[in-house]
Order: sequence, then C-alpha cells, then structure tokens
Amino acid sequence: MSNHSKYELLLDACKALPPTPTAVVHPCDRAAIEGAIGAARLGLISPILVGPQQRIRDAAAQADIDLAGYTIVDVAHSHAAAEKAVELVLQGRAEALMKGSLHTDELMGAVVRRENGLRTSRRISHCFIMDVPGYDQALIISDAAVNIQPTLEDKKHIVQNAIDLAHALAFPEVRVAILSATETVNPKVLSTVEAAALCKMADRKQITGGILDGPLALDNAISLEAAAIKQIDSPVAGRANVLIVPDMEAGNMLAKSLSFLAGADAAGIVLGARVPIILTSRADSELSRLASCAVAALVALARRTALSKAVS
Repeated sequence: MSNHSKYELLLDACKALPPTPTAVVHPCDRAAIEGAIGAARLGLISPILVGPQQRIRDAAAQADIDLAGYTIVDVAHSHAAAEKAVELVLQGRAEALMKGSLHTDELMGAVVRRENGLRTSRRISHCFIMDVPGYDQALIISDAAVNIQPTLEDKKHIVQNAIDLAHALAFPEVRVAILSATETVNPKVLSTVEAAALCKMADRKQITGGILDGPLALDNAISLEAAAIKQIDSPVAGRANVLIVPDMEAGNMLAKSLSFLAGADAAGIVLGARVPIILTSRADSELSRLASCAVAALVALARRTALSKAVS
C-alpha cells in the first residue's frame, strides 16, 4: 500500500497558507460533512455549508460534529444549493467549491451556465492527482471524469489545465505523455494522430509550460526500461508525471486500476472554471479527501497570484 508521502508533502505545503474560503455544496450526509469539517480542522478550507440547514445539522449530529462557529447558508434543496454556491463565488465570498451529497451533474450544471455561471475561456476538465506506490512522483491523470469523448480542441484545454495544475503543485518539471495504445502514429487510430497534433501545438506555443510527447503507450510513458526497449529517445518517455488519456472511459479505467489494484490514492479536482472544484466520492479515503482540498488550496493560491500580477 502507499505510504502517502506525496500527499503528505501536499498537506505540508498548505500549512503556511490561510484557509481557502470554500462553498461546500449540499453536505447532507455523514461522509460529506466529515470531509468538509476535517479539512477545516486542518486549516485547508474555511467552509461555507450550503444546503437545507436541518439536514446539514442532522448529518453533523450523526457524525458527532459540532457546527458551532461554521457558517450555514440555508436553501431548500440540492439544486438551489448549487446555484447559491456559484453565487457565493461570483460575490467573492468563496474561492473554491466542494461537492457534497448531490450528483456531480447537478453541481456542474450550475457551474457551466452561460449566464451567472463560472465559465472561462477554458474547457472545464477533471484531474486525478495520484499517489502510486512504487512510482517516485505524483501522477496527474486527465480527463477521467468530465469530458466523455473530447475533441482535439478540448484536449488542448485539458492538457493546458493539467500543466497549470502541475505548476500550482510545484512540479519541478512538467512532463506530459499523450497516451494511446501505441507509440507510433497510425492514421487508423485517431488518438495517435491527435497526440502528434498536440505535440506540434506545444512546439508552436499553443500549449505552454510543459514538455509534451506522444503518442506513447502507458508502459513507455512511465517505465524507463520499456522506453529503452522501444528505443524511444525522449525527455518524457519513462518519466511522465502527467498522463493525458484518449477519452473518459480510458482515464476512468486507468485511475481505478491504480486505486484498486495498485493501492494508489486519488485526489480529484475540476479545473477551467473561475475557481477550483473539489470532487470527492463516498468511496474516497479520508486522506484522499484532504489531499483534494489541499490541491484546491494550492490552485486557489496560484489563481490569486496570477490575478495580482495581472493587476500590477
């Protein structure tokens, strides 16, 4: 099993930061309220609990949590909670969103509304930040949760979002592998053609901040031995720390295989909106939930820093 060292580094990086004001959307079951308050106790977030007040208090009572001192915004139901949480971001009261006990589609529907939503010029995408036993660095995998069959234009945004995340997490060098089933370009396999196009986009500075290579099969993306056998001479092959998958099905299977067969931990974050969005699952470990909040705090810090530079 993982020794969690990479996540502990994430949590350590947040110790000197102020808690990130976070709208927690519909935290109406035990897992959701425990995740939010646990992150608050570690100083990762300053939660604003948005949902039906009595249901939130009932969930807290079930978890033996005292909500004294925490802000509750009372709304009638989960749909209203998603809308109110987005409103809190637009008002500047929240710098992150955290999913509680509502469907992801319901939360994201409020986020991506064209009017009074949180859209930016970027495509919204999801990243897993994985602590994999035996791999010497954290792995970012995208997109395994939001974009079902992304187009080439979508993948350009997915790659840039992942690179920006890696910088927010202080990766010393961002090495991006564009995955397919093979490391050669085959016109019959669309993902190989798109991988080559993405690498050329990076050459032309349409994608910036990372070193790209692809197509690469998974083995020669993360194994130096496999890359050497295939005679792939690349600064990415065998050393990738960002894996871009062809579609959501491939990404979901890859992430869950690492979690359930290799004992990896998986933190999750949605990027491309005005603020980071923490997506957690009831199957997530407590450490994974806390790591997701730590990632959001570091992304929020990077966003504040970028806005400050833009203003000055």
